[in-house]
Amino acid sequence: MHGRPRKSATPVDENASALKAAKIRSLQSQFLENHHNHIYTKEALEINAKLIECNPEFMTAWNYRKLAFEHNISSQSESEKADSDHIKSIVDEELRVVENALRKNFKSYGAWHHRKWVLSKGNSSTERELRLLNLFQKQDTRNFHAWNYRRFIAGLKNISDEKELQFTTDMINDNFSNYSAWHNRSVLLSHLLEKKVEGYFPKEIFLKEEYEFVRNAVFTDPDDQSGWFYHLWLLDQTVKVDMPNLVSSWPPHGSEITKTTFPVILLFNEPVEGVNLHTVSVQVENDITKNTTWSPLSANKFKCGQAWLTHLTIPPGEFNSSKIFQVKISSEYPQGIISLNGVPCSRNWSFAFGVSVCHDVQPEGHSLRISMGEENFSTIDVNSNMMNFLKSNFDLATDYEQPTSSKWKSELIASEIDQYRELLSWAECKIGKLTLARLLMANDAMITDTAVAPNMTHVEEVLQLYSELMELDPTHYQCYKDEYSLVFLKQVTSSKESLMKYCCQYKESMSLNITGNVCLRFNSLSLSRMGSFERLLWVQSLDLSHNQLHSIEGLEALQLLSCLNLSHNKLVSFMALDPLRFMKSLRVLNISYNEIGAHTVDTRRYLCSSPLSHTLDYDKRFEEFATSDEKVVNFWDAYSVFSGLDIMQLDITGNAAVDERFVLFLVKLFPGLKWLDGEELH
Repeated sequence: MHGRPRKSATPVDENASALKAAKIRSLQSQFLENHHNHIYTKEALEINAKLIECNPEFMTAWNYRKLAFEHNISSQSESEKADSDHIKSIVDEELRVVENALRKNFKSYGAWHHRKWVLSKGNSSTERELRLLNLFQKQDTRNFHAWNYRRFIAGLKNISDEKELQFTTDMINDNFSNYSAWHNRSVLLSHLLEKKVEGYFPKEIFLKEEYEFVRNAVFTDPDDQSGWFYHLWLLDQTVKVDMPNLVSSWPPHGSEITKTTFPVILLFNEPVEGVNLHTVSVQVENDITKNTTWSPLSANKFKCGQAWLTHLTIPPGEFNSSKIFQVKISSEYPQGIISLNGVPCSRNWSFAFGVSVCHDVQPEGHSLRISMGEENFSTIDVNSNMMNFLKSNFDLATDYEQPTSSKWKSELIASEIDQYRELLSWAECKIGKLTLARLLMANDAMITDTAVAPNMTHVEEVLQLYSELMELDPTHYQCYKDEYSLVFLKQVTSSKESLMKYCCQYKESMSLNITGNVCLRFNSLSLSRMGSFERLLWVQSLDLSHNQLHSIEGLEALQLLSCLNLSHNKLVSFMALDPLRFMKSLRVLNISYNEIGAHTVDTRRYLCSSPLSHTLDYDKRFEEFATSDEKVVNFWDAYSVFSGLDIMQLDITGNAAVDERFVLFLVKLFPGLKWLDGEELH
């Protein structure tokens, strides 16, 4: 590991390894028999200690020692329990076993965890632990287990964060290439910030000094990454907004829609929880709606999300009215909307729009195939009503007051940009280029006056930096490509003029009740990731074909989307399409010519929903499919994504996962399906 070549074992090494394995098997057999029979005698513990010394990573052996410790303490007589020296001897024996294991493997998770567990029981000297730590940290100054244990001991001894911070400073001064010390520094400063300790709050007091401190490290050896990671943490502390904020909504403020039932979308700058009837008020003609239910557009078990959704319906009795109903959505109790870090939203917000009552057009009768080829689109006339519609949607969608940046932040970021431009003038440093790109984007965000016209002063330079990084560091090509895509989309959506270049109008009017009048065409742009959704909530038809997308994360915010083209991308599984589960308006979907099913091992599936996941309830209706064909159980991923959708037109050819059985499964899953892979179904 770490770039060191593996050496072939000599016959002597192989013989020694075989003898060690035989010894471990013998000890393990005896240990497991004792464990199974709940034997906690002195002899049994000695066998366990020998086994642990041979194999410190055997977690079952450590768990056995915990059970033995509890058993031996509880079985003591009253006089023995009152004898502190006797109890201390039992604790010391446990600590001795841990020390022997750590001598064998200083990075044994089980050994460090067991030592924490024993210390938490009391009857041991924390001073002794600090001396032991100092010894260990002299042998390996960067061992993160030891640093983690040090934080644990500091908590037990109530050692101040300031004192530990000074220790960390000394360790960095001895050797600045110390990832663990820099990390510990960020942890300690976070605690000091949270507790608002004098001298560390507000944070501008210490941030300037910290930037200067880490600069000494990165300028001394630009290729050492330890200081750069700490600089990234400092940048995050500088630019991050201290509380969650609403950044966009649909319907947009000041707009007028002609729907009787429609979605209302709230999009925040970060995932939040607590959006409900008590925190968000919905008023229709000044009457507060009492039965509104908000849902996060997310499958996580924490009931939080960056986008939140509810549906509103104008009462049927009002359908024949020519009146325009005024709807107002406002933060009734913003403090109840909380980020994942526990920070409440303290800024009040509201938006209002009009609803012109009409009968919604039902698209179910549509039978013509919808094509998204070049021949089906025309450019939008700049003087047309459609152009005015797009302009109004774009302007209104960003009519929110955003937190203003402090002057000290802008000055600090500008100073850092100057410093790292100088560094890159004499050092060819990959992580230096990455840091400069992040600083430039942070600087543009800092000097943006309003959300309507984001500052894009440095965007071309940032795109150039990411292009250079993709060539210089092919190992991390995908990471740079993703960042390039996000920055490019920020540039494209930064103004209505730039966004209009990617909007086309459908020539035929027969499909407009499904697709809307306009298609946003981000096809053939080499995008590997989507973003800037706060600018796109109005989109009904989206063409993302011929890109390099491996994920569509965030697309669930586009609740109006009815037509989506994802063909010719790099989506490797149905789980990569998980956001589609929330897009109930979707009628036309093209996922042809991706890589779905082409990879025998899809690591993403273990991060996503399955029948046993806590993030998605098992749907008993799947049993109808599973019992009819044994092989259908392999289609759970597809079922979990598609089962709640009403797809009328689907293109899925060109994926390894598609065979005759899967096609039959889809036809059964979508009873309203009229077109499949270009063929009309009868």
